[in-house]
This record gives sequence, C-alpha cells and structure tokens, in this order.
Amino acid sequence: MDFSPSRADIFIDTNTIQVYTMKMARPRTTPIQLEVLRRQIARFQGIRRHGRPVTTGCSSLDRILPQQGFRRGSLVEWLARGDGTAVETLAMLSAREASRNHGAVVVIDPNGEFYPPAAVRLGIDADRLVIVRTTGTADNAWALQQVVRCPGTAAVLAWPELHCGKLDSRTLRRLQLAAEQSGVIGLLIRPDRARYEPSWADVRLLIEPLPLRIRQRRRLRIHLLRCRGGTGGRSVDVEIDDETHTVYPAAELAGPANIGRATGA
Repeated sequence: MDFSPSRADIFIDTNTIQVYTMKMARPRTTPIQLEVLRRQIARFQGIRRHGRPVTTGCSSLDRILPQQGFRRGSLVEWLARGDGTAVETLAMLSAREASRNHGAVVVIDPNGEFYPPAAVRLGIDADRLVIVRTTGTADNAWALQQVVRCPGTAAVLAWPELHCGKLDSRTLRRLQLAAEQSGVIGLLIRPDRARYEPSWADVRLLIEPLPLRIRQRRRLRIHLLRCRGGTGGRSVDVEIDDETHTVYPAAELAGPANIGRATGA
C-alpha cells in the first residue's frame, strides 16, 4: 500500500451518505480509517453485512427460509400465478418489517394505482411511506434503480414488467449490486412466466391461489423456488383474512411434488 503524502483516497459510506477523504501520510491508521477500509473492501467483494435478516411478516414463510427471513441488501422476486394471490399483501408485510427500525418504504407507482391507506392498515408507518410517480418506461426504470441505491430506503416495492419494460439480466444485475451496497430490500412483483428467465434475486417465491370456502379468507401456497444459501423445493400454505390482513399458517406443509406441478416441472 502506498502511504505517500501526495496520495488522497476518497471513501463513501453509503449508510450515511458521507464522503470520507483519507490522506495516507503515514503507515499508522486510526480505527475510523480501518473501519472505512473494511467497508470499502467488503463492497468490492460483495459481502457487505447489513445486520440480521428481516422477518418476512409471515412466520410460516420464515420457517422455510435458511436465514428465517430476508437478507438486507438483496432482491426478492414474488412471482404471482393468476389472480387472487394477495401477493401485494405479502410483499407489503415484508416491507413493513424491513422499515420498523429505520428507512422508508418506497413504492414505484407511475399509474397511481397503489392505495396508500391499505398499506397503513397493514401497519406501515405513513411517515415512512414514499410513493414515486414518473412518466415513461425509461423514467420508471431510472427511478427504480435510484431508490434501490439509496441507503435511506428500507424496502422498495415495484412491478417492473408493468412499469419498467422487460427486465434483462444486465438490469437485474445492476439492481442486485445497488441493493447489496445500500442494504435495501428490493421487492419485485413479477408474473410467474419470469421463473424461466435468469435472475439475480436472492429469493424467488411463487405464489399460487388455492380454493377455500371460508368467507373473507384466501388460501395461498407459497413455493420457495430459489434461495441463496439454501435450496428450493419447499412450499407452505397460508391463509389471509382480507378484512384484518392477518396471515394464518395452514395445517400442512406442501411437499416438493406439489412444487413440480405448480411450476410445470
């Protein structure tokens, strides 16, 4: 390492948006400098730590995830199979948990279809809820990348295919790297056909509606298709009360055979 007085390195702490200027005039370094160096190296290696995993807001889903929740600084894909999946409710519950201690929940909603009072009823703090409305596919894609890159954000909810055009592997990779550096959890709601496409998401979930005869309740099957640090092939059945938005675990855990039928394998 060059410690010459003429050298000045700049390090950016993305947790506080502060710029550190560190002139290495002598071999001796302070603890603050060592910490900045550690963060910079971890950023290059792609292994930045953002604390403990965040619960999904659904205990049944937590149990089938290797880390019992979602890792901060990652992308989560919610693949909706058909209508009546309540996938937005599940994603918003995760966003609520991610924002409990810090950060905003940002919703990319260019068409004005998102209903903020519903998010508040789910327990999301109204003061932490930010709605982004832009015009045009290019602006929507740009806005999504910017909010994922912002460390003041706890979670981002978006429907990329509806508002940002087709997601190619390069775009997803940029989003994944941005989330990894900022600590943001990107919650992407996508159609189930996207499961056949390459993905940089840490977790991929397929949500499938099931028949249920109880009024004001919906039964869903959540398939874990992919998970970083673990294996897919597990499913869990849950029920959602449409009035209270409470998630109840169903009695049985679906086996791998059911996933094969659900995904067309």
